[in-house]
Amino acid sequence: MSKKKGLRAEEKRTLMMEIFFETKDVFQLKDLEKIAPKEKGITSLSVKEVLQSLVDDGMFDSERVGTSNYYWVFPSKALHARKLKLESLESQLSEGSQKHASLQKSIEKAKIGRCETEEEPLKTEKYKNCDPQVVEEICQASKVANEDDNRWTDNIFAIKSWVKRKFGFEENKIDKTFGIPEDFDYID
Repeated sequence: MSKKKGLRAEEKRTLMMEIFFETKDVFQLKDLEKIAPKEKGITSLSVKEVLQSLVDDGMFDSERVGTSNYYWVFPSKALHARKLKLESLESQLSEGSQKHASLQKSIEKAKIGRCETEEEPLKTEKYKNCDPQVVEEICQASKVANEDDNRWTDNIFAIKSWVKRKFGFEENKIDKTFGIPEDFDYID
């Protein structure tokens, strides 16, 4: 026993259009809910949804008369709607192609005015320090260097403290012996 696989939305739309094109008639929703499952295999629960999507896309016409909704479509209307959509897409494609060609021409014009000379790399090197990426790299390197310097400062203070405790030297004598300046401190 295999389950029958349901139809995709686009297949349902196509099959619903076939019902209208074959009969060239006007239908009410309740009539379509009976006809569609028998003739095209569209479940009666999805008939209203399919009809509404076709009406929303301008493929079908719908009118409320009294308490009933009537649906109809003429083959020429569907053809006309598709032609309009095709024309719209073709005009968008044409505009896109024109814009692309215009940009290509602009690129070619820009290339004409530029020529690499031996002087150009020198100018690039001259202004390299103004490049935000280079400036960021320099800042990062500076931060790392400051951290390294402060780590060595910590080490020196630790050794001075150890020497004072172990040998009883005064701090200024240690500084003088090892050439440590009086203003020696951490870098901010």
